[in-house]
Amino acid sequence: MANRMSSWDPTQYLRYGGERLRPALDLLARIDAEAPGHVVDLGCGPGNVCVLLKRRWPGADVLGIDGSAPMLERARKDAPDCRFEQADIAAWNPATPPDIIYSNAALHWLGDHATLFPRLFQTLAKGGTMAVQMPGMHAAPIRALQHEIAASGPWAEKLKNVGSAPPVLDLTGYYDLLRPLASSVDLWETTYLHQLAGEDAAVQWAMGTSLRPFLDPLEEPLRSQFLAAYTNAVRPHYPRRPDGATLLPFRRLFLIATR
Repeated sequence: MANRMSSWDPTQYLRYGGERLRPALDLLARIDAEAPGHVVDLGCGPGNVCVLLKRRWPGADVLGIDGSAPMLERARKDAPDCRFEQADIAAWNPATPPDIIYSNAALHWLGDHATLFPRLFQTLAKGGTMAVQMPGMHAAPIRALQHEIAASGPWAEKLKNVGSAPPVLDLTGYYDLLRPLASSVDLWETTYLHQLAGEDAAVQWAMGTSLRPFLDPLEEPLRSQFLAAYTNAVRPHYPRRPDGATLLPFRRLFLIATR
């Protein structure tokens, strides 16, 4: 994951691990590569997708890159057949051109995609593939309310310079960035309707990712007060259904480009 996040909790992130894994699997299924030698998972998090990459291409050297020490500690434990390195993925450059750069829900944390995406793409080996999945949720209540709540209340001064992931481009923007460099570009988007279990499940989901930059700078009691205000604001948008589930519509953008 990107270093915009000052702390990552693998346990909280994996609380809805099945739902978070589904788009990773959908992206992996669309990659047309028979026997890549060097595969990089950029922003690998707890390494759960590295396991799938190694299973798909058992002969490949699978390298996970992440900025979070706790995530990499979990990854090394759960994916012993893969290699891992701690690095800022915004500045990462491979020592060896990869055959595949795979990135699931990580690059949206970084800004300046107009520079980042062409730069990463051009680090690929000839014929290599870059496969990326990113949330497109900046306008959804679960994300937008984080900024609204942060700007009001006794925590506002501490959070005045805090932000979460910036908005991503639309699909045509990524097409225009990569098509001049690529032999082929495939782009699509999917809105998943996640059925989440538990009390205030949408808040628990956000606490695993986008809410962390707002929580990390706060000490008690401000942290609990901010979380309560955010929970009260979010709850009407993601009510618990009669069967106990909370429905979370989640839009994700997918990109596969071959050099």
